Amino acid sequence: MILASHLRAGMVIRFEGQLYRVLLADYHPGQGKMGGVTHARLKNLATSTLREHNFRGELKLDDRPVVRSTMEFLYQDGAAFHFMSPLTYEQIELAAGLIGPQAEFLLPQMQVTVEFVEGQPVHVVLPGIVEVQVAETAPPAHQQQDSTWKPARLENGVEVQVPPFVKNGDVIRLDLTTLRYMDRVKTGVR
Repeated sequence: MILASHLRAGMVIRFEGQLYRVLLADYHPGQGKMGGVTHARLKNLATSTLREHNFRGELKLDDRPVVRSTMEFLYQDGAAFHFMSPLTYEQIELAAGLIGPQAEFLLPQMQVTVEFVEGQPVHVVLPGIVEVQVAETAPPAHQQQDSTWKPARLENGVEVQVPPFVKNGDVIRLDLTTLRYMDRVKTGVR
């Protein structure tokens, strides 16, 4: 059991008979006789629907332990993604909805963290920064410009904004949470 005032993002709770992953928890302390309130954004693990709820700060909630396991991405088969534990060689299959839109950045042999609650996978944590190749963009511009960015299509089909000096075939680093360009990977040092 955990007090609602101690909720944090990433926790899993059982509320009204359903398992919810806490996406956001913001505690507001009360004044005088008014108790504090925790505003939480929750994701139902069975239906993937989002819900916002205000909990009294002193309310006790049933928190569920989250077990994290490093797994290796093997391959995609339609809408299913297959992962393997490098320690036990056990394989699991996850639906694309469980991974989210970042599934497009999974590459074979990529190490990810899979979170399990009550033996069921509930969330996949991808690396914060990924390296991907630019498949198509406008020709590079090397003259001085006013921080103008141009669209680029990556090898996985995702479109992002890149600086004007990036060209086809360049490998770039992306912040996966925001899909923002970070820098260009240096291929060879002379």
